Amino acid sequence: MKSEDYMNKINTTAESLPEIGLRDNEVKASQFISGLDQQITDTLGPASNSWRQKCAAYVFALRPWSFSTSLTPVALGSALAYRSDGTLDFLLLLVCAVAVLSVHGAGNLVNTYYDFSKGIDHKKSDDRTLVDQILKPQDVVWFGVFLYTLGCICAACLFCLSTLKLEHLALIYFGGLSSSFLYTGGIGFKYVALGDLVILITFGPLAVMFAHAVQVGYLSTLPLLYAIPLALSTEAILHSNNTRDMESDQQAGIITLAILIGPTLSYVLYNSLLFLPYLIFCVLATQYTISMALPLLTIPMAFSLERQFRKQQFSKIPYQTAKLNLFLGLFYVFGILLAPAGMLPKLKLPVHNSAGSL
Repeated sequence: MKSEDYMNKINTTAESLPEIGLRDNEVKASQFISGLDQQITDTLGPASNSWRQKCAAYVFALRPWSFSTSLTPVALGSALAYRSDGTLDFLLLLVCAVAVLSVHGAGNLVNTYYDFSKGIDHKKSDDRTLVDQILKPQDVVWFGVFLYTLGCICAACLFCLSTLKLEHLALIYFGGLSSSFLYTGGIGFKYVALGDLVILITFGPLAVMFAHAVQVGYLSTLPLLYAIPLALSTEAILHSNNTRDMESDQQAGIITLAILIGPTLSYVLYNSLLFLPYLIFCVLATQYTISMALPLLTIPMAFSLERQFRKQQFSKIPYQTAKLNLFLGLFYVFGILLAPAGMLPKLKLPVHNSAGSL
């Protein structure tokens, strides 16, 4: 088969893939990859097929759709650093993002491994990396070790590049690393109704403070306050997922916050997590600067999610909530960057910028 015909065949197959919801993405994409792998095998041989299939499996195991929950806090912390100190080092931003993503991805792999080893994942679960033998348990373990190592290397680079004290950097970084592991590994906070608290702290205040601190070189409580809207939105993702999986979690012997409070209060909590950030943005927009009204553009998405949750149409809610979290976070960051100097509470741009800063 000519290379042009082969590429046309792949493109035709890709275009024929139906538009699907994010909840079904792993199933349909896995089927698509399998078919594509067969085409590659026929054309390029089994060695090329094996390599591509392995790479695709590792990508799916990382759950990249969830990475917005770690990237937006890094962007927010960096934006706050620019507004408070007038500096923004893009190299620090890049290394910080890689460090946080590495820990996040490793945490997802730890979750995959322990959910499988405890018999929680099954044929109807979202994550079937090990259930369907897409990867072997040892593959997941070694990939997790690699990502944690990569994260530590990035942390060491941050120590060399940033003026932040070693003890402060280590405190925040290893606090986040420990949380990502202990969420399902070791103590297993997820299994004793403490997973929500871990996610609320890690993918909010801790990540924002980390990104801010490596930029400005000191610890501050300021990022903790600005992280609240983003942390609430991130927690909404986990809570919607736990509410959807209440029945299967109960059968597996897991205790989550959604199980403890029941369906009615879970609906109330989800709405609180969904709409409280908008209340905060309304206050900031009316009292300080209109640029903070930008996140309000995502309100229609929030109301759509509320209707789905109320009707108990849970299948796609966690992924759509993650999508809302991404857009909300981006508009939030833009709102901070576009705010006039000195207009946001406790954020006053210095008269001069440091050398090498934006």
